[in-house]
Amino acid sequence: MSAIESVLVENRVFPPSEAIVKAARVSGMESYDALCAEAAQDFEGFWARQAREHLVWTKPFTRTLDESNAPFYKWFDDGELNASANCLDKHMGTPVENKTAIIFEADDGTTLKVSYKELLARVSQFANALKAQGIQKGDRVIIYMPMTVEGVIAMQACARIGATHSVVFGGFSAKALQERIIDAGAVAVITANYQMRGGKELPLKAIVDDGIALGGCTTLKTVLVYMRTATACNMVAGRDKTFDEALQGQSTECAPVAVGAEHPLFILYTSGSTGKPKGVQHATGGYLMWAKMTMDWTFDIQPSDVFWCTADIGWITGHTYVAYGPLAAGCTQVIFEGIPTYPNAGRFWQMIERHKVTVFYTAPTAIRSLIKAAEADEKVHPDRSDLSSLRILGSVGEPINPEAWMWYHRHVGREKCPIVDTFWQTETGGHVITPLPGATPLVPGSCTLPLPGIMAAIVDEVGNDIPNGSGGMLVIKRPWPSMIRTIWNDPERFKTSYFPPEMGGKIYLAGDGAVRSADRGYFRITGRIDDVLNVSGHRMGTMEIESALVSKTDLVAEAAVVGRPDDVTGEAICAFVVLKRSRPVGEEAKQIAKELRDWVAKEIGPIAKPKDIRFGDNLPKTRSGKIMRRLLRSIAKGEAITQDTSTLENPAILEQLAEKL
Repeated sequence: MSAIESVLVENRVFPPSEAIVKAARVSGMESYDALCAEAAQDFEGFWARQAREHLVWTKPFTRTLDESNAPFYKWFDDGELNASANCLDKHMGTPVENKTAIIFEADDGTTLKVSYKELLARVSQFANALKAQGIQKGDRVIIYMPMTVEGVIAMQACARIGATHSVVFGGFSAKALQERIIDAGAVAVITANYQMRGGKELPLKAIVDDGIALGGCTTLKTVLVYMRTATACNMVAGRDKTFDEALQGQSTECAPVAVGAEHPLFILYTSGSTGKPKGVQHATGGYLMWAKMTMDWTFDIQPSDVFWCTADIGWITGHTYVAYGPLAAGCTQVIFEGIPTYPNAGRFWQMIERHKVTVFYTAPTAIRSLIKAAEADEKVHPDRSDLSSLRILGSVGEPINPEAWMWYHRHVGREKCPIVDTFWQTETGGHVITPLPGATPLVPGSCTLPLPGIMAAIVDEVGNDIPNGSGGMLVIKRPWPSMIRTIWNDPERFKTSYFPPEMGGKIYLAGDGAVRSADRGYFRITGRIDDVLNVSGHRMGTMEIESALVSKTDLVAEAAVVGRPDDVTGEAICAFVVLKRSRPVGEEAKQIAKELRDWVAKEIGPIAKPKDIRFGDNLPKTRSGKIMRRLLRSIAKGEAITQDTSTLENPAILEQLAEKL
């Protein structure tokens, strides 16, 4: 592989203000450097200190890191604790118990506040309801819920009794849900009758029923349904219960079950480059410690903060920075049910003003779409809202382009809020490369430096370090506590996906390309090195979408999917399709493209709908029959074809595939 050239040079630097440095937990680069030096000199000692400081243990650990069966690393494995107790019980008897834990704002603007004490009672009661259904430690529970307080309660209640949860995003299809129920061997599904998004009532329970009807969910015994709206839904006698029925007569006290630090807290499915989703398994101790530490370090969380992460609990960001981190840190957080553009595109800014949000964490896609809306209609511009409460801004899900960064800095942060551009993945459990608000000089578009203890580097195909200024593959050279432990039911795939033998089998391969700046050694992520797209901050395997298209067997013979740059979503899905009939044109082509989009939405979920669909008589292939994806990427971008196409059987298809509908 020739080195990936970096063409983007960014010279603007924004050092943190003196006031921010003074007040911050990690204050100035000297403090950051001292923590890095401690981790480098005494790696295990550094992590053991953090684990003792940040977690409440029911049984203290004596072993910090066990590397005897690498890459299946274990952290603090002879210690015991409970995740829910570390988020709720530990605050009882302190001033935090009466503090607001959650400010919930519904889609229609109704707000509700829940204190830590109330939250503990509700989680305990729900945990008792789960136990009454026969759910116990080690069982897997699927959660398919809207963004409500109940979703977080369901997650915390599972953790409380030692059941492993697997949250499935409410936009995924029946088939995606069925695959996850089967793979996890789930005994229960927790869902809602409907969810409210943008003023619309969207079904959830009906999708659960459809998923179960597809067959194979032999482990499933119970479905618990939260009645979010007054609209009735189908209920199966003996299997389904409403929350009210399940909670009836249950005590609001439930002792947390101590589990080993390595006990699986959750499985979260993520897209890989092959079609089958990967069940990323996280351990209780290391994961929770890092969720708490990154709240302290990255967001510099203070007792007076009102924190708002806009991510859904169906994604890792909603796990670490909604369901666990903020509660472990004892702060007040905002949970929002709706979408940023309803009733108008100023909703985020109006909510920041309404709830006096101090730390705001959202995705570049949301920022870019709100820039577009603000430029088109000044009434929804952030300048119209009082955002003076804000002190720190964050960005998550994909790299933020420098211009969006500048707009965010100017119009939302009013040029006084540091922006923490956080790089991390489902697999890393929490932030791994990010600025620290009171220490790191900021450069737009760069996630800057690894957190202390995270040994990130950029290497070539065989694992040799690459000099600053040249691009290569992002790796982490030493294990860290919140890392993925395995892929559920597939340890071999875990090894080959993340710890490739050609790099020695012990180095974590992130799957992203990156470059370090020659002047500061700052990291900048350049995009995936495999066939995985990042659409609106959500990872999608090209193979998954291809498999969904090809499964429409009456119509599709072959399909290839690539990504192309998109101003709003970062990347857009572009599908090249060969039909089992002649190539359609004009209106007919539009009609079939719509049919295929709807089909993909049904198979995977609306999030995976291709933006562009192009039809050809066949696909460009090499002589050995490999699809020339590089060529398709160029066509999708509308670039002139410069690579050699003489090996193509049918050069005319290039013109066909370049035709836009």
